[in-house]
Amino acid sequence: MVGFFAMRETRFIFLLACSLLFTGLPAWALEFTADQVTKIDGRTHKAIIYYRDQMWRIEHHSMGPVNVSIVRKDKQVVWLLLSRMKHFKTLPYSPEQDLRVSEQLDGEVSRQEIGTEVREGHPTILYEVTTKQGELVEVYYQWVATDIHFPMKLARKDGSWIVEYQHVKLRSVSDYLFNLPLNFHPLEDFKKQETPEPAGPGM
Repeated sequence: MVGFFAMRETRFIFLLACSLLFTGLPAWALEFTADQVTKIDGRTHKAIIYYRDQMWRIEHHSMGPVNVSIVRKDKQVVWLLLSRMKHFKTLPYSPEQDLRVSEQLDGEVSRQEIGTEVREGHPTILYEVTTKQGELVEVYYQWVATDIHFPMKLARKDGSWIVEYQHVKLRSVSDYLFNLPLNFHPLEDFKKQETPEPAGPGM
Protein backbone atom coordinates (compact mmCIF):
# COMPACT_ATOMS: atom_id res chain seq x y z
CA MET A 1 0.00 0.00 0.00
CA VAL A 2 2.87 2.35 0.84
CA GLY A 3 4.41 1.55 -2.53
CA PHE A 4 1.15 2.43 -4.26
CA PHE A 5 1.02 5.88 -2.64
CA ALA A 6 4.72 6.42 -3.32
CA MET A 7 4.16 5.58 -6.99
CA ARG A 8 1.17 7.97 -7.18
CA GLU A 9 3.24 10.74 -5.58
CA THR A 10 6.12 10.15 -8.01
CA ARG A 11 3.70 10.26 -10.96
CA PHE A 12 2.14 13.48 -9.63
CA ILE A 13 5.56 15.14 -9.30
CA PHE A 14 6.48 14.02 -12.83
CA LEU A 15 3.26 15.44 -14.30
CA LEU A 16 3.70 18.68 -12.37
CA ALA A 17 7.26 19.03 -13.67
CA CYS A 18 6.07 18.41 -17.22
CA SER A 19 3.32 21.00 -16.89
CA LEU A 20 5.81 23.57 -15.60
CA LEU A 21 8.18 22.74 -18.43
CA PHE A 22 5.55 23.21 -21.13
CA THR A 23 4.19 26.32 -19.42
CA GLY A 24 7.62 27.86 -19.88
CA LEU A 25 7.45 27.31 -23.64
CA PRO A 26 5.96 30.10 -25.80
CA ALA A 27 2.37 29.26 -26.68
CA TRP A 28 2.80 30.80 -30.13
CA ALA A 29 5.69 28.57 -31.24
CA LEU A 30 4.88 27.27 -34.71
CA GLU A 31 6.91 25.35 -37.29
CA PHE A 32 5.48 23.88 -40.46
CA THR A 33 5.86 23.22 -44.18
CA ALA A 34 3.01 23.60 -46.67
CA ASP A 35 2.03 24.37 -50.24
CA GLN A 36 0.60 27.86 -50.54
CA VAL A 37 -1.89 28.88 -53.23
CA THR A 38 -2.66 32.61 -53.45
CA LYS A 39 -5.29 34.14 -55.72
CA ILE A 40 -5.24 37.92 -56.17
CA ASP A 41 -7.71 39.54 -58.59
CA GLY A 42 -8.09 36.25 -60.46
CA ARG A 43 -4.35 35.52 -60.78
CA THR A 44 -2.99 32.41 -59.06
CA HIS A 45 0.44 32.13 -57.43
CA LYS A 46 1.85 28.89 -56.02
CA ALA A 47 4.73 28.44 -53.59
CA ILE A 48 6.21 26.13 -50.97
CA ILE A 49 6.42 27.57 -47.45
CA TYR A 50 8.93 26.66 -44.74
CA TYR A 51 7.93 28.50 -41.58
CA ARG A 52 9.30 29.08 -38.11
CA ASP A 53 8.27 31.97 -35.89
CA GLN A 54 10.12 35.16 -36.84
CA MET A 55 11.37 33.63 -40.12
CA TRP A 56 10.02 31.92 -43.21
CA ARG A 57 11.17 30.79 -46.65
CA ILE A 58 9.02 31.01 -49.79
CA GLU A 59 10.02 28.93 -52.82
CA HIS A 60 8.10 30.47 -55.73
CA HIS A 61 6.69 28.38 -58.58
CA SER A 62 6.09 31.38 -60.84
CA MET A 63 8.56 32.31 -63.57
CA GLY A 64 10.87 35.19 -62.76
CA PRO A 65 14.41 36.05 -61.64
CA VAL A 66 13.57 35.65 -57.93
CA ASN A 67 12.77 32.03 -57.12
CA VAL A 68 13.24 32.12 -53.33
CA SER A 69 12.38 34.75 -50.71
CA ILE A 70 13.67 34.47 -47.14
CA VAL A 71 11.96 36.71 -44.60
CA ARG A 72 13.92 37.25 -41.37
CA LYS A 73 11.63 39.19 -39.09
CA ASP A 74 14.16 38.72 -36.29
CA LYS A 75 16.76 40.60 -38.38
CA GLN A 76 14.21 42.95 -40.02
CA VAL A 77 15.40 42.01 -43.51
CA VAL A 78 14.16 40.12 -46.57
CA TRP A 79 16.55 38.29 -48.90
CA LEU A 80 15.53 37.71 -52.50
CA LEU A 81 17.57 34.87 -54.01
CA LEU A 82 18.37 34.84 -57.72
CA SER A 83 19.56 31.24 -57.87
CA ARG A 84 20.46 31.20 -61.56
CA MET A 85 22.88 34.11 -61.02
CA LYS A 86 23.87 33.05 -57.47
CA HIS A 87 23.15 36.56 -56.21
CA PHE A 88 20.78 37.99 -53.63
CA LYS A 89 19.11 41.32 -52.97
CA THR A 90 18.45 42.63 -49.46
CA LEU A 91 15.27 44.57 -48.67
CA PRO A 92 13.92 45.95 -45.38
CA TYR A 93 11.27 43.85 -43.66
CA SER A 94 7.70 45.18 -43.69
CA PRO A 95 4.76 43.92 -41.56
CA GLU A 96 2.79 43.61 -44.83
CA GLN A 97 4.97 40.57 -45.63
CA ASP A 98 3.71 38.61 -42.61
CA LEU A 99 2.01 35.30 -43.34
CA ARG A 100 -1.44 35.12 -41.76
CA VAL A 101 -1.00 31.74 -40.09
CA SER A 102 -2.39 32.49 -36.64
CA GLU A 103 -5.98 31.77 -35.67
CA GLN A 104 -6.61 35.40 -34.68
CA LEU A 105 -6.24 38.09 -37.33
CA ASP A 106 -4.50 41.41 -36.73
CA GLY A 107 -7.02 44.08 -35.83
CA GLU A 108 -9.79 41.53 -35.32
CA VAL A 109 -12.93 43.10 -33.84
CA SER A 110 -15.53 40.34 -34.33
CA ARG A 111 -15.76 36.66 -35.22
CA GLN A 112 -18.87 34.66 -36.09
CA GLU A 113 -19.01 30.90 -36.65
CA ILE A 114 -20.77 30.02 -39.92
CA GLY A 115 -20.37 26.26 -40.30
CA THR A 116 -17.99 23.31 -40.57
CA GLU A 117 -16.11 21.72 -43.45
CA VAL A 118 -13.38 19.12 -44.02
CA ARG A 119 -10.35 20.50 -45.87
CA GLU A 120 -7.30 18.39 -46.75
CA GLY A 121 -8.59 15.76 -44.35
CA HIS A 122 -8.76 18.24 -41.45
CA PRO A 123 -12.06 19.17 -39.74
CA THR A 124 -12.41 22.95 -39.94
CA ILE A 125 -14.71 25.63 -38.61
CA LEU A 126 -15.64 28.41 -41.03
CA TYR A 127 -15.73 31.89 -39.49
CA GLU A 128 -16.67 35.33 -40.74
CA VAL A 129 -14.08 37.67 -39.26
CA THR A 130 -14.11 41.46 -39.26
CA THR A 131 -10.88 43.43 -38.84
CA LYS A 132 -10.23 47.13 -38.39
CA GLN A 133 -6.94 48.91 -39.08
CA GLY A 134 -7.41 52.62 -38.47
CA GLU A 135 -10.41 53.57 -40.61
CA LEU A 136 -10.10 50.52 -42.87
CA VAL A 137 -12.64 47.78 -42.11
CA GLU A 138 -12.33 44.43 -43.91
CA VAL A 139 -14.33 41.21 -43.68
CA TYR A 140 -12.79 37.76 -44.22
CA TYR A 141 -13.83 34.13 -44.34
CA GLN A 142 -11.44 31.91 -42.37
CA TRP A 143 -11.31 28.10 -42.25
CA VAL A 144 -9.52 26.96 -39.05
CA ALA A 145 -8.51 23.30 -38.67
CA THR A 146 -9.61 22.22 -35.19
CA ASP A 147 -7.15 19.30 -34.95
CA ILE A 148 -3.98 21.29 -35.67
CA HIS A 149 -5.27 24.81 -34.81
CA PHE A 150 -4.17 26.15 -38.18
CA PRO A 151 -5.95 28.48 -40.66
CA MET A 152 -6.21 26.31 -43.80
CA LYS A 153 -7.77 29.08 -45.88
CA LEU A 154 -8.38 32.82 -45.61
CA ALA A 155 -10.37 34.88 -48.11
CA ARG A 156 -11.64 38.41 -48.32
CA LYS A 157 -15.41 38.39 -48.41
CA ASP A 158 -15.44 40.08 -51.83
CA GLY A 159 -13.23 37.28 -53.23
CA SER A 160 -10.46 39.63 -54.41
CA TRP A 161 -7.81 37.93 -52.25
CA ILE A 162 -7.55 34.28 -51.19
CA VAL A 163 -4.72 32.30 -49.60
CA GLU A 164 -4.97 28.55 -49.08
CA TYR A 165 -2.55 26.07 -47.49
CA GLN A 166 -2.33 22.47 -48.66
CA HIS A 167 -0.34 19.46 -47.40
CA VAL A 168 0.32 21.21 -44.08
CA LYS A 169 2.86 19.35 -41.94
CA LEU A 170 3.63 20.59 -38.43
CA ARG A 171 7.29 19.68 -38.00
CA SER A 172 10.67 21.17 -37.21
CA VAL A 173 12.37 23.09 -40.02
CA SER A 174 16.14 23.18 -40.55
CA ASP A 175 18.10 26.37 -39.80
CA TYR A 176 19.90 26.37 -43.15
CA LEU A 177 16.65 27.12 -45.01
CA PHE A 178 16.56 30.58 -43.41
CA ASN A 179 20.19 31.53 -44.07
CA LEU A 180 21.91 32.88 -47.15
CA PRO A 181 23.71 30.25 -49.26
CA LEU A 182 27.48 30.56 -48.81
CA ASN A 183 28.21 30.90 -52.53
CA PHE A 184 25.71 33.73 -53.13
CA HIS A 185 26.87 37.34 -53.50
CA PRO A 186 25.08 40.68 -53.09
CA LEU A 187 23.39 41.84 -56.28
CA GLU A 188 25.06 45.23 -55.81
CA ASP A 189 28.46 43.60 -56.46
CA PHE A 190 27.17 42.18 -59.75
CA LYS A 191 25.89 45.60 -60.83
CA LYS A 192 29.28 47.15 -60.04
CA GLN A 193 30.95 44.60 -62.33
CA GLU A 194 28.51 45.44 -65.12
CA THR A 195 29.12 49.21 -64.87
CA PRO A 196 32.01 50.18 -67.18
CA GLU A 197 34.79 52.30 -65.77
CA PRO A 198 34.47 55.98 -66.83
CA ALA A 199 36.80 56.82 -69.68
CA GLY A 200 39.69 59.14 -68.85
CA PRO A 201 40.34 62.49 -70.55
CA GLY A 202 41.03 62.21 -74.27
CA MET A 203 39.94 58.56 -74.44
